[in-house]
Amino acid sequence: MDPIDLGAIKSEKVVDARGTSCPGPLLETKKAITGVSVGGILETLSSDEGTRQDIPAWARKMGHEFLGFIAEPGYDRLFVKRLK
Repeated sequence: MDPIDLGAIKSEKVVDARGTSCPGPLLETKKAITGVSVGGILETLSSDEGTRQDIPAWARKMGHEFLGFIAEPGYDRLFVKRLK
């Protein structure tokens, strides 16, 4: 499997959850995934460090694919591909 260039991904939807603490970013991601088409990418912006563990675990549990994250100054960009 080839590595994914996360910086080149065109997200179908972006959730800006910066400034909210756990479980805010995860709850916003859960709500937003329904607005993304199957095969589409949801990007979550989060300044909460716990999100790096929460979103990948949730994605696996729900049958979606966590593609990874990019660390930006003060926040992360996390990418989930909707699979169902």
